[in-house]
Amino acid sequence: MLTISESAAEVIKVVLSGSDSAEEAGLRIAGGEETPEELQASVATGPEGGDQVIEQEGVRVFLDERAASALGDKTLDAEKDDSGEVGLTVRE
Repeated sequence: MLTISESAAEVIKVVLSGSDSAEEAGLRIAGGEETPEELQASVATGPEGGDQVIEQEGVRVFLDERAASALGDKTLDAEKDDSGEVGLTVRE
């Protein structure tokens, strides 16, 4: 099952606080049929049918079937890029 790091949870909390999302909202990750680089994340008011729901570090993440398969044994983490922007990344 996907693990969510504390730093990734903080990024997700910031993203969710910037939207008009309900308490049940979370980050939905979809795609990734071949590689994690193909994943797409968006704010969702709740899981869609068939989504795996992960609740860790005070946040909810919804994974569609392909994303759940691609991320099953990985960690969702946060890191700064070369320009200093913080974003989510997938680690082994």
